[in-house]
Amino acid sequence: MSYDIGNSLKHTALILGALVVILPFYFMLSYSLQSQREIETGLSPGGVNAGFFGSQSLVLDKDCLQANTPERKEIEVAKTSYPGKTEREIYNILLKEVETSCSSRPALMNYSMAFTKAPLLRYLLNGVIVTLSIFLIQVVVALPAAYALAKLRFLGRDFIFSIVLLCLLVPVHAIALPLYVILAKLGLTNTYAALIIPWTISVFGIFLMRQFFLTVPDDLIDAARMDGMSEFSIIWRVMLPTAVPALLAFGIFSVVAHWNDYFWPRVVITGDPNLFTPPLGMRVFKQDTEGDLHGPMMAVAVIVVAPLMIAFLMAQKRFIEGITFTGMK
Repeated sequence: MSYDIGNSLKHTALILGALVVILPFYFMLSYSLQSQREIETGLSPGGVNAGFFGSQSLVLDKDCLQANTPERKEIEVAKTSYPGKTEREIYNILLKEVETSCSSRPALMNYSMAFTKAPLLRYLLNGVIVTLSIFLIQVVVALPAAYALAKLRFLGRDFIFSIVLLCLLVPVHAIALPLYVILAKLGLTNTYAALIIPWTISVFGIFLMRQFFLTVPDDLIDAARMDGMSEFSIIWRVMLPTAVPALLAFGIFSVVAHWNDYFWPRVVITGDPNLFTPPLGMRVFKQDTEGDLHGPMMAVAVIVVAPLMIAFLMAQKRFIEGITFTGMK
């Protein structure tokens, strides 16, 4: 009986935890489908609860209306189509046509604005370039370092590993200013290099791979040495294939951290919007005194998060294996 109660409490705690995690994603997706008024008030134009999808009533795009407001030349040209009408009447007719063409469903408007109001595809490409470059260089650095700390015996190995563990305790914000000063003196701010170079050495990656390499039998490495393989050949031809689950786990952590990073790109990218990463791109929809464009902003957030969620779901099994077996010996 007590066992069943314990399991029930555990399941209840897990369900509550899952709801806390899922709730922001629920509202993010819901708001990306609703109009600005529905987001702010929670009510549809009819005065009832907007619900998850909102009412999807036609909404006027004010930017579109302002850009296409009938001008004097258009009114003069339209006089032949509307004989007997005054200029004011013709203007109202043309304005009504513009309002009709500039009105659309909130969901369609939000996602179209996400791509048209800002070069979102460019921001996504920047995110791919930065995150993949960082991850690949981190792997090139972390694998040999982890192999040396796990399988080679040399003076000071334990001390170096202690330094690695100590570096895990240093927050990124503590070293941000010195890093920025160095990059500024080298003239590397507002470049891809500023986004990539500071994170090419991952102490977490070295630690994670080192713990995984400890689980690899020494006999496998001794056999490779007897076959005449060098230490570097052992790393890339023997250890790398065995470390795929751990690499996928590390890849998830690395890509998510740098794909979602807002702090560091905001520091080093100040003069070139073409280098904005996806999180920085969301700033385009912050209108300050005019009010934020919450719908398009949430649409951008959905588009930015979707690739990470898809990648995680595809690599979920290997990710769990990498976390489970790392550290087991």
